[in-house]
Amino acid sequence: MLKISAAFLASASVLGLVAVAVAQTPAGAPLPQANNDYYVAAEATLENMLARQPIEGRARNIIIFVGDGMSVPTVTAARILEGQNRGVDGESNNLAIDAFPFVALAKTYSHNGQVSDSAPTATAMLTGIKTNQGVLGVNGAVAYEDCAAEAGNEVMTIFEMAETAGLATGVVSTARVTHATPAATYAHTASRNWESTAPEGCTDIAAQLVGWQAGDGFEVVLGGGRSYFLPSTMADPEDQGRTGNRRDGRDLTAEWTAMGNNHAYVWNLEQLNALDLSTGVKVLGLFEGSHMEYDANRAGDVGGEPSIAEMTAAAITRLSQSEEGFVLMVEGGRIDHAHHEGNAFLALHDAIAFDQAIATALEMTSREDTLIIVTADHGHTLTINGYPDRGNPIFGLVQEGGEPALAGDGLPYTTLQYANGPGALFPALATGQTAPEAAGIRPDLTNVDTAAATFLQPALIPMSSETHTGEDVAVYAIGPWAHLMSGTVEQNYIYSVMSYASGLGR
Repeated sequence: MLKISAAFLASASVLGLVAVAVAQTPAGAPLPQANNDYYVAAEATLENMLARQPIEGRARNIIIFVGDGMSVPTVTAARILEGQNRGVDGESNNLAIDAFPFVALAKTYSHNGQVSDSAPTATAMLTGIKTNQGVLGVNGAVAYEDCAAEAGNEVMTIFEMAETAGLATGVVSTARVTHATPAATYAHTASRNWESTAPEGCTDIAAQLVGWQAGDGFEVVLGGGRSYFLPSTMADPEDQGRTGNRRDGRDLTAEWTAMGNNHAYVWNLEQLNALDLSTGVKVLGLFEGSHMEYDANRAGDVGGEPSIAEMTAAAITRLSQSEEGFVLMVEGGRIDHAHHEGNAFLALHDAIAFDQAIATALEMTSREDTLIIVTADHGHTLTINGYPDRGNPIFGLVQEGGEPALAGDGLPYTTLQYANGPGALFPALATGQTAPEAAGIRPDLTNVDTAAATFLQPALIPMSSETHTGEDVAVYAIGPWAHLMSGTVEQNYIYSVMSYASGLGR
């Protein structure tokens, strides 16, 4: 038997599992497997499940975590990596989300797409309806970039419902706060790409955030996207030589602070930490001109960029001042971007950082009054394959029985691969160039550092940007009415659970 007893049972204890009685054969003798570590852990899991009781009180607070592009293989690979990074058994390791008691699968197709982008999927989760590719906060009558169709086809988000009911609201993202998923909390637009400019008759997304009319507006917004709020004539405070990109001359950060009512704008971690979040301050934090740094690269940020866990802690601290409760979205937006680059190293490290933010939320809130849902908007083409030995480095070449595994062409291969993307067999084809390699000959990875931060996992179809996938994604839930999250559901059902648990929109 594999000698992983301590690690495996330690992982069981993380889930709050308890010992159970030794099982017996029909004849009364102990089962021969009764002392096996796997058997003991599975029986303990059963005992824990049997003791589980649904929480049916009102959810005072709602937190929805969206790991953008966080497919099930992404979760599995991140779990293994996180354990291996700590020097423990990665396969039996547990992330914070593994302790969530209720799990479902959500169908991710959009109103007009078999494989969706982030705009309609986020809209589905926050409004209860499926809509078209590329649009936010509007129904299926609005085609992509049809500005004239916006009016009268807007739908209400659970964040707008919360503000109307007097609750506090907040958004945290490692992407631009005007990007599709965070923008779905407040924006109504025929194009997710109208972040700082829009056709005449429509309003750009950044302007919609600052001018949001729901209740008294957001209490806290933290993420990237600073240049979308600054005019093209204004120098960026952090990036030398760069300016904003607004062509209308508006400085939306100044407009935010001019609102009074204790509005504050910050652009680095030091400034964020200097705020007294208990005073009712309304915070707009924009920590990068565009998206925030990948977590693996964040230490080199000269401006002092907060982690997603630090932003989550700040948001919950601020929102918890509300007597009525709050609704918060936290997006791990750069998981998706790294997958598009074909870079599993960056994607998995951002997934681990995202999980640390979930752990932070669990520590700062109560199961009795806070419903936390963790999900993804869509998947990516990352796969975990081959027959690697237990404990094989997740970024490594496949080893079977301690020996390098070779494919039919006599060359080694990695456990992690993409179905398409920049790491294709013939990378030049991804950008439309002529491949110099002979057809059918893969690169020899024998002496390549496949665990390097810059290594692109092999992919089959050459594309400049790896694509989304259409498979179901996992939905994890804990807290009041979390038990409603079960089975295979439509993605817009996530809204229904949040709405029912909180009473908003009912």
